[in-house]
Amino acid sequence: MAELLWQPSAERARGTQLYRFLGLICDRHRVALEDYESLYRWSVENPAELGAAVWDFCGVIHSRGYVRVVDDPARMPGATWFEGAPLNFAENLLRHRDDRTALVFRGEGQPPVRMTYAEL
Repeated sequence: MAELLWQPSAERARGTQLYRFLGLICDRHRVALEDYESLYRWSVENPAELGAAVWDFCGVIHSRGYVRVVDDPARMPGATWFEGAPLNFAENLLRHRDDRTALVFRGEGQPPVRMTYAEL
C-alpha cells in the first residue's frame, strides 16, 4: 500500500459536500456509514437508492419526475437511469448566475482558465 501523503482534519472533512451527502444517506436509509469507503460499499449494494439520493441532493431541475431510478443496475453500461424524467442538461449545469466557478479549462503547459456562472 502507498504511503498516505495527506489527510484532511476531521473538521475540514465535516465541512465537505461528501460529508453532507453521507449524512443524507444515513438519515434517509437509517444506516451508519462513517467514511468514503463505507459509502462506496453501500452505493454498490444499493444503486437505485444512491441514484435517488444524488438526484435529491443535487437538486436536479426537471419538468416531470422519474418513474424509476434505474431499470437494470446489473447492465452497466447500458442501464436506463431516471426513466420518464425529461431533463434540460444545460439548464441544470448553468442554473446559477453568480461568481462561483462554472468551468475550468486546463490545457497542457497553460495556467488554468476559470469562468464564473455570471460570465457565461
